[in-house]
Amino acid sequence: MSNSITKGKVVGFSYHLKNDQGETLDQSDEPLLYLHGWQNIIPGLEKELEGLVDGDAKEVTVAPEDGYGTYNEALIFQVPKAELPKDAELEVGMEFQTDTPDGQMVLYLQEVRENDVILNGNHPLAGETLHFSVTIKSIREATKEEIQHGHVHGPGGHHHH
Repeated sequence: MSNSITKGKVVGFSYHLKNDQGETLDQSDEPLLYLHGWQNIIPGLEKELEGLVDGDAKEVTVAPEDGYGTYNEALIFQVPKAELPKDAELEVGMEFQTDTPDGQMVLYLQEVRENDVILNGNHPLAGETLHFSVTIKSIREATKEEIQHGHVHGPGGHHHH
């Protein structure tokens, strides 16, 4: 019985992520650990890693709807500077958390103007087709606690709150 990636396994993988233009968006040689089957990572990638074994390498292309979502113009907000925290040093790319009827949302500062700012609720990679080169580095059974909590514990574990 080979040790392949199935629900309830903790998987470590290194990856290189490019966009359609072939530009590198992100890469990690240190293995990223995640708990398979709990949507710890984007669905399009998780689906493609299912069944791989340690040492496998795979090229995965993820469409926006299976990645960080399609780009939504309705998530762009123009906010008067007066409504922002007074002591905030406004830098493009910084994050603001805001409460919406659907729960907490993270907005990125996209543009600073004279009297207002443009905040964008789209993930920076929304609308992008993602091209991953993935190498599987480790596979193990998750502990009971990891399964209860739905994410990896210990070194290399990613906490997404």
